[in-house]
Amino acid sequence: MYIEFIAAVGRCHTRLRGIAQAQDPAVDPDLAARAALDEAAVHEVRERFFIDASADVAGAGQAMFQQLRAVQRVVGTGATHTSPAFHDAYHPYLDMVWAYRVAVRGELKDRTFSPASFGWDAWDGRERCPVCREELTAGA
Repeated sequence: MYIEFIAAVGRCHTRLRGIAQAQDPAVDPDLAARAALDEAAVHEVRERFFIDASADVAGAGQAMFQQLRAVQRVVGTGATHTSPAFHDAYHPYLDMVWAYRVAVRGELKDRTFSPASFGWDAWDGRERCPVCREELTAGA
């Protein structure tokens, strides 16, 4: 169930990112962003997840879901994938995805890891994001 939940969230995120990248004038971004949750069956999988998940993993899953909804709301406003608004929602979402993974792995016989396991400073991905790195460079 843990994998099914993160996979549904990932499918939704992929669809939301596609909406933000396409910027199709024939598509209402709010309706498309709302449909992304339904198409990925996130709500249905989330309900089954809450029945099976431990308290720690359920909490991490809910935090990840809430941040996915923040991405959905931003995409619904018509924000592009390179906009500051998108990145302000996306990077905390990415951080929560990793927090969920850590919580699940922690439940599986202490198989935890950290950003340093991948040579990163943080889970949120800002250091690896070309858009955010460009913003930081431009602001310096």
